[in-house]
Amino acid sequence: MFNQSMIFLLLLFLLGYLGKNQSIMIAVYVLLGLKLFKLDDRVFPYLTEKGISLGVTVITIAVLVPIASGQIGFKELLESVKSYYGWIALGAGIFVALIAKNGLDLLANDPHLTTALVLGTIIAVVFFHGVAVGPLIGAGIAYVVMKFVDVFVGS
Repeated sequence: MFNQSMIFLLLLFLLGYLGKNQSIMIAVYVLLGLKLFKLDDRVFPYLTEKGISLGVTVITIAVLVPIASGQIGFKELLESVKSYYGWIALGAGIFVALIAKNGLDLLANDPHLTTALVLGTIIAVVFFHGVAVGPLIGAGIAYVVMKFVDVFVGS
């Protein structure tokens, strides 16, 4: 019953508790529940394949709620691009989305790097109150840096 993955998850839960990070505690709680109810063989492969996409969809829904509720409309959109902060935000949104696209490819094609990315995300979430979108953005940044290094070092 207590194998390496269970101990690891319990350790993560403890770190989440100590770091007062509800997101990591809920995630671990759900995963432990799936394991304890022996649903992991059916659910984990699905989450491995579709989890990031589902998470991005949920985040996108949350971001679009102010548009759907009428809090943000065309007037606010036009106002936002009148300031240089608005243009910086627009550029950052484009930049991050493009980097994240490469991150998805990296996570799919180099799963051994996923371990380091997940560890970095866990450290940031637990100890620095980061948000767990890190693996995708982190993979994208890693991809860009790797390509940059390849140009100068060669592969």
